[in-house]
Amino acid sequence: MKLTASEKQVLSFLIFPEPFSQVQEESGMPYGSLRDDLMNLVSHGYVEVYEIDGSRSVSPFYDSDNLELFAFKATKSGLKVIQGYAV
Repeated sequence: MKLTASEKQVLSFLIFPEPFSQVQEESGMPYGSLRDDLMNLVSHGYVEVYEIDGSRSVSPFYDSDNLELFAFKATKSGLKVIQGYAV
């Protein structure tokens, strides 16, 4: 999968579990764009979904209509993908 510039940017924020709202604030992306990028990254195994406090993985059992209730963290595969990219 070839990542878009915005997907690379999103991955760069997810070294540690980050709530949706924090990623949106830091990236400046509109809700819908960020949601689309996160859904693509999750479906390709580059991002894992956590409880909002980052304590426990809930992948793949999460409510994709309410991403603001969760935190996200890049997987090992996701981190490898962005290692060569400067954001």
